[in-house]
Amino acid sequence: MPHPYVLLSAAVSLDGYLDDTGPDRLLLSGPADFDRVDEVRASVDAILVGAGTIRADNPRLLVNSAERRAARVAAGKPEYPLKVTVSGSGDLDPAANFWHTGGEKIVYTTEKGAARARAVGLAADVVPLGADLDWRRLLEHLHDVRGVRRLMVEGGGQIHTQLLRQGLADELQLVLAPLFVGDPDAPRLFGPGPYQGGRLRLVSTRPVGDVVLMRYEPTAPGSGPHASAADHHWLALACELAALCPPSDTAFSVGAVVVAADGTELARGHSREGDDPVVHAEEAALAKITPGDPRLASATVYSSLEPCARRASRPAPCARLILDAGVRRVVTAWREPDTFVAGADGSEVLVAEGATVVVLPEYEAVAKAPNRHLLG
Repeated sequence: MPHPYVLLSAAVSLDGYLDDTGPDRLLLSGPADFDRVDEVRASVDAILVGAGTIRADNPRLLVNSAERRAARVAAGKPEYPLKVTVSGSGDLDPAANFWHTGGEKIVYTTEKGAARARAVGLAADVVPLGADLDWRRLLEHLHDVRGVRRLMVEGGGQIHTQLLRQGLADELQLVLAPLFVGDPDAPRLFGPGPYQGGRLRLVSTRPVGDVVLMRYEPTAPGSGPHASAADHHWLALACELAALCPPSDTAFSVGAVVVAADGTELARGHSREGDDPVVHAEEAALAKITPGDPRLASATVYSSLEPCARRASRPAPCARLILDAGVRRVVTAWREPDTFVAGADGSEVLVAEGATVVVLPEYEAVAKAPNRHLLG
């Protein structure tokens, strides 16, 4: 199921703390960064904080700029983003600023927590997720029921940790403040693992006043049928590679990328690459990896088109090459039509031998673009 784009936003000290242990909130950012955060808030559909942040900081979570609010209204959006909080217990103070400022509010909780939250009369929509909190169900509800496409998460540390550990964050905007806290009892941004996948990709860095903003994206593929944020990145890259294919009236233009479980790119390829006029994308990529590479067993192949099950130009179709290489997870944008091979079903071949196939249909249009002349 589709999720909103999840943007994690936080500021930390040089030694990795969100706050100190004093009675007042430690201000890690200055006016320039507060204005940047206000701009980000104005750009999203919803802002989420945990119940602990509401108790500790009593935030209002507003878009402060009147000009930005006016621009939202002019674009047909509510003046303020939807405000979201998560509480397993439903133990929330109805007098907190969160409930009495801004626009609509929603609380995600458990079945037991919902009864408690409703009993205190919160000015919010209370949505139970079952016996336990389920982040995937929460994100699906925000996307499908509330129409949220971009979600900004402002904390606290437990929320950020849970989303990163489950591979549900699309972006991390981390501000580094030029000071030390040095108190082992103070709250840190991230808790202990295990986290899903390896290194993050640094997208950009820039000074904002006296702090530094660093933007990161995840690189690790998802696991099984669950698509991670990085799956979208890698499939988008495969679709870009498809546009590099020499044009053909007798074969599709396809791009492929092979990625290890830790987010390392192992190889990439595209149809008709190099001097081979009939090579397929997956075939070209896998040929660049040493046979028997132990990383292949937990790798993911991203292909802009479903790997072929039959072909005339080679003895082995791409589905067979993927299986023989030891790969057991494939992410693709669209299923192969019967244009050249009737009844081709590479996904069926892959699944029959224990592989997982994930289709992300939101990339279908861009994957088809280099093949418009073949599709009528």
